[in-house]
Amino acid sequence: MRIEQRPLPAVLPDLGDLPPLLTRIYAARGVANAAELEKGLARLLPTHLLKGMDAAVQLLTQALEQRQRILIVGDFDADGATASCVGVLGLRMLGAAHVDYLVPNRFDYGYGLTPEIVAVALERQPDLLVTVDNGISSLEGVAAAQAAGLKVLVTDHHLPGAELPTADAIVNPNQPGCEFPSKALAGVGVMFYVLLALRAHLRSNGWFAQQNIQEPNLAELLDLVALGSVADVVPLDANNRILVHQGLARIRAGRARPGLQAILDVARRDHRRLVSTDLGFIVGPRLNAAGRLDDISLGIECLLCEDADGALQRAQQLEQLNQDRKQIEQGMQREALVQLKDLPLDNLPFGLCLFEPEWHQGVIGILASRMKERYHRPVIAFADAGAGQLKGSARSIPGLHIRDALDAVAARFPELISKFGGHAMAAGLTLQAVHYEAFAKAFDAEVRRQLTADDLTGRIYSDGCLAANEFDMQLAQQLRHAGPWGQRFPEPLFHGDFKIISQRLVGEKHLKLVLQSAQNAPALDAIAFNIDLDVWPNPTIGHAQVAYTLDINEFRGNQSLQLMVSSISPR
Repeated sequence: MRIEQRPLPAVLPDLGDLPPLLTRIYAARGVANAAELEKGLARLLPTHLLKGMDAAVQLLTQALEQRQRILIVGDFDADGATASCVGVLGLRMLGAAHVDYLVPNRFDYGYGLTPEIVAVALERQPDLLVTVDNGISSLEGVAAAQAAGLKVLVTDHHLPGAELPTADAIVNPNQPGCEFPSKALAGVGVMFYVLLALRAHLRSNGWFAQQNIQEPNLAELLDLVALGSVADVVPLDANNRILVHQGLARIRAGRARPGLQAILDVARRDHRRLVSTDLGFIVGPRLNAAGRLDDISLGIECLLCEDADGALQRAQQLEQLNQDRKQIEQGMQREALVQLKDLPLDNLPFGLCLFEPEWHQGVIGILASRMKERYHRPVIAFADAGAGQLKGSARSIPGLHIRDALDAVAARFPELISKFGGHAMAAGLTLQAVHYEAFAKAFDAEVRRQLTADDLTGRIYSDGCLAANEFDMQLAQQLRHAGPWGQRFPEPLFHGDFKIISQRLVGEKHLKLVLQSAQNAPALDAIAFNIDLDVWPNPTIGHAQVAYTLDINEFRGNQSLQLMVSSISPR
């Protein structure tokens, strides 16, 4: 693993009265002025900049006034689940008479608004379909819904294909001609924006007075918006940082939805100390486990639940599903490593495809992520989808836009891929099993066309070395609250050479360390998770280069400084 220091601009920006270290950290993440650090809701980008918003508001206003039946069609991950909840709760708060949701089971219907899902939706007798976190590529599904007499509002954030669906309205910051400055909104963020615009319109029309209802505080939904945004790993640009910050503030204040609070309680996480990474690594996986192994509706019902006991029961079910997911994932990882064990690193494909007939469709995305992290290259993991088809989940590295790479393969070999879609760093695809070998070769060739061997060297980007006097609790607290940290706005990471005072294995695969940064410097507790057991622990290694974050460990009410080790290599 190569450690490189994050580049800084030639002239540091004026960010106000901040410690120099924080100024450098923000500057390295592209912050150009102090306004980008403001986290008040008044700083959110205005709703009218989103193309299609007026048409969306008119559709929803008509639905409310005519007491139409609104059916939200979501996606089976954390973003889709939170977007579904925000849609249901928000529209009810605004006075909708009939709002329900439908999420396709990934194993039966696949992704998005398909004609098959429309057929299921029609059983609910809706008047208006609202897609959340999907729909931009659902050409046939939208057409089928409209042929059945339904109105369709598409809210999505995925990249569109060459053709857009014929929906009655589309709100998607990534659709052609949309001037919304932030293209990074998650699906739940798009739905939240639609609700904000709808509330403003209803207010101007005197709707709340007419209905004798209080104008709702939509900020009550921000805990869900924060969860979905972080869990979907969208870039935390200035606009998303506001949404996540505000949502985290609600959770820390004890004002989270009962279901979200229950998930935290079952995971034994103190809501008062919650940070953005907890949403991504603690809450998100438990919610996603339902969609991966069973039915995301369990996660949605947990988040919609109004009473603590019902929420706790559902959160416990999610916990069990997550434990099952971990076991399945570990088995799949072992099988993947067996496939690759005899191949030296320099003989691996640049674009790596993996497949076992027994692999679980719902877990291949996690497997692809783990293999990408291990081998530092784009990875696609495939599972058998039945009827002679394979479903693949792709994960990429910086420098390769994975959806565009799949598009390039499809253009060159149109017979290989049945369908695909996604983002820069993650995508999904379907192909005929007979085409797997040919696709694997074509994908590798495309990656080789775009990347060099040097691009496949694992890199860790550091914010530099800390002086001995900077290893303190105050700085750790400042860094914790200087975020929220996440995709494209990573948590501050530092590196340095340390003397190893002690090392021992804990929990079978984690390394507990005591480190010393320099002569006469204080000893520092550190922990490295999921270390290479072929290297560690090793009492003969007395010095190491360590990349780490500053963390505050809390045990039995006592707080202490702890280094969270991202990378450790012998010196």
